Amino acid sequence: MNAYTQQDDTRDHVDIAIIGSGFAGLCMAIKLKEAGLRDFFIAEQADALGGTWRDNHYPGCACDVQSHVYSFSFAPNPDWTRQFAPQAEIRAYLEHCAQRYELAPYLRFGMGLERAVFDDEQQRWHLSFTHGRQVSARVLVSGMGGLSRPALADIPGLDSFKGKHFHSQQWDHSYSLKGKRVAVIGTGASAIQFVPQIAPHVAHLDLFQRTAPWIMPKPDRPISRFERWAFKHMPFTQRLVRGAFYWALEGRVVGFALHPKLMKMVQKIALRHLHKQVPRPSLRKVLTPDYTIGCKRVLISNDYYPALSRSNVQVVTDSVLRIEADGMVTADGIKHPADCLIFGTGFQATDPLPRGCIIGRDGLDIMDAWRDGAHAYLGTTVPGYPNLFLIVGPNTGLGHNSMILMIEAQVTYILDALQQMQRLHIDTVDVKPTVENAYNLNLQKKLKRTIWSTGGCQSWYLDPRTGKNTTLWPGSTWRFKQVTRHFSLKDYVVSPVPVTADSHPVAQPHTTTEGSLS
Repeated sequence: MNAYTQQDDTRDHVDIAIIGSGFAGLCMAIKLKEAGLRDFFIAEQADALGGTWRDNHYPGCACDVQSHVYSFSFAPNPDWTRQFAPQAEIRAYLEHCAQRYELAPYLRFGMGLERAVFDDEQQRWHLSFTHGRQVSARVLVSGMGGLSRPALADIPGLDSFKGKHFHSQQWDHSYSLKGKRVAVIGTGASAIQFVPQIAPHVAHLDLFQRTAPWIMPKPDRPISRFERWAFKHMPFTQRLVRGAFYWALEGRVVGFALHPKLMKMVQKIALRHLHKQVPRPSLRKVLTPDYTIGCKRVLISNDYYPALSRSNVQVVTDSVLRIEADGMVTADGIKHPADCLIFGTGFQATDPLPRGCIIGRDGLDIMDAWRDGAHAYLGTTVPGYPNLFLIVGPNTGLGHNSMILMIEAQVTYILDALQQMQRLHIDTVDVKPTVENAYNLNLQKKLKRTIWSTGGCQSWYLDPRTGKNTTLWPGSTWRFKQVTRHFSLKDYVVSPVPVTADSHPVAQPHTTTEGSLS
């Protein structure tokens, strides 16, 4: 049950449809409401809001960015209990924001988007939701995010496994791991959080590692009652803390994107952390990455290495050949018995949308438009998909700072677009292919010089088909905020609102630098 009473809305049309109720969808809704644009709804496939922070609830789940910057700039939370907020607190924060900004009348739970088709004749999006609900919308805003579809390892024999198995995002809390032999596949951001939580309770844990991650110390600590009192009663103190964290994180972009050689200095800190926490040389060798830090996602943890040093934990580096009814067989021919198999294999970041979900002009599936890798203008608009706006779209991810900063910047851009469209009586906007192509050529040129391309690894940041980095933004968040501050009509092909028999002609803006209406 969710905490909201939804209004009974059976309308078959809406001006703006927002898909998803995580940080992206809620931010868009809040800013629309503040701007007086209230003909919208938020479609959510689940029965409660929260997006990633609703779906991921595995043991130890927490943010790896400091709480004070992993929150909306316009809605600071003085009640964070730790520097790095646990999942339950982040979800509660999102619930609080929805209540504070009175979004209940706009939320539609149990409405998962199955298909969105742009109608060229009507110049509207026709949306098909679960349970057969059909809705027409002028504007479609996707807040579905890039880390929402679990990726499962393609290993033969999974169907034959007789034990319990699940992905970390679908953690089954009703299944007790106590005394079980557990196999964990994957050593990414999720695994390094849940492995230390379950290792003390299982009989044995085999961790199947394809590539060792670089791990930095986690500067976490409880936030004292006095600090929380000060944040609440003297808000400027929290603004100062947020600003300090922001600039400390923002400075890391120099090593990631501008001068990758500087990452060798950071790597020394990670090596010291490894040597301090893993005294056994043989294990330390297995856990030492063979690429430059930053090439893959940099992880933070104080308890992962100690967990792997336990006597009941084994790190397995041989690849898994197949899964059998009662265990895993690796390339060296050894069988590893297991009662439970947990996939910590991340998400389909380079294919963020399922095929058949979004169909643009001329019936083109967006996944076919992205056959050479996902792309968008400013990570937000795609040619041939009028009035479609993507939040957390291609190349808006970060390796150095909080994603909430990027979400707010995109929402500002989209809101400016909608307000201009309203003011100038514009029906649709469609980014010009030449503009979008030039933007992405320049973007990929910059990405080739970053640590993600030069660090000597293959990561989920890169599209496996083309090798392009379709995930990350190769610059600072303040620069992204700068380029998305205003929506420029000259970058778009725009169509005026049609004049009907019972309407009066509307004055069209001059075709100046703001763009042509033809």
